[in-house]
Amino acid sequence: MSDCFILLSAGKSKRFKSKLSKQFITYKNKPLFEHSLNTAVVSNLFKKILIVTNKKIKKKYKNIEIIKGGVERHDSTQNALNYLKNKRIKNVFIHDAARPNLSLRLLKKLKKQLKKHSAVVPYLNSENSVKYKNNNKVNNLNRNNVLLTQTPQCFRYKELFNLYKTNKEKITDEASLYLNNNRKIKFILGDKKNFKITTIDDFENLKSENYYGIGFDIHRLVKNKKLFLGGVKIPFHSGLKGHSDGDVILHAIIDGILGAMRKSDIGTLFPSNSNKFKNIRSKNMLIPVLKLLKDNNFSINNIDINLICENPKVSRIRNKIIKSLSTLLSINKNIINLKGKTVEKLGIIGKEQAIACEVICSVSK
Repeated sequence: MSDCFILLSAGKSKRFKSKLSKQFITYKNKPLFEHSLNTAVVSNLFKKILIVTNKKIKKKYKNIEIIKGGVERHDSTQNALNYLKNKRIKNVFIHDAARPNLSLRLLKKLKKQLKKHSAVVPYLNSENSVKYKNNNKVNNLNRNNVLLTQTPQCFRYKELFNLYKTNKEKITDEASLYLNNNRKIKFILGDKKNFKITTIDDFENLKSENYYGIGFDIHRLVKNKKLFLGGVKIPFHSGLKGHSDGDVILHAIIDGILGAMRKSDIGTLFPSNSNKFKNIRSKNMLIPVLKLLKDNNFSINNIDINLICENPKVSRIRNKIIKSLSTLLSINKNIINLKGKTVEKLGIIGKEQAIACEVICSVSK
């Protein structure tokens, strides 16, 4: 038996007051719902992942299935539970798509607690004074007794399925269903960053941590070798000498990304004395770097590139290189900038014996 991650993404976002439902609004270069989805995928904790939605979306991963949502949240959850019947599911993790900052750490904490408990729910304490109104009278409430519940909320599938089958009340989350039926829940401390986007103000105030990395590379030009820049084969009389294909743009970008993530450098990942990487295409070196980026929940904000050479002229190849980088990095072209710089005929670059590149890369998580 296995665990299933259920992503609820069918809400109409009435309080968000936007033509586009909040779960599909772009955040860090991709739809909001994809952030927690990616966290679930890279966690490798789930053999099955369900997206419950009323909108047509692309299926990007093998173990993901997409099913139709309901009118209300509890309807969508019930649709998912019904779909999973006879699928040999032990536990379900039910998560709101409007919580994009789900962390691997929280998922692992929940998974660990599920070994001892049949229901586990994350919460935060209230940091504000709390009042409640009853018959037009306002009363104080001890904030230490207030739990602000989050998602994912995690349960034994069979137990939750049976409770939903007999439930006739409108509920706002699965924890409410358990409490209404006097079932025990293990509440664990959640994550402040895992907050829910409800209004447009929540989205505008959504802050991320930004990190910056600098990359630099230089290679000699030699005859009888192809020239690759930014993954593009450039018609030129010489190519760049190196252990790989010598693509200075991709090498500098890789170092910039690794630097921003504080993950060492290109030489550590791809030692120049290893035959394994001899003559490797630099675009293939990007693959493990982008996996590191995704596994650590980072996304690229901006890449600014200086290509330093007398020739070829950057103005003639700029658009091709930016298009290539956009594809290789899976980012929008408008967050990539490429500038050409000469050195006024000075040094080995000025004598057209070498090409250099420097990059500043910004990432966030």
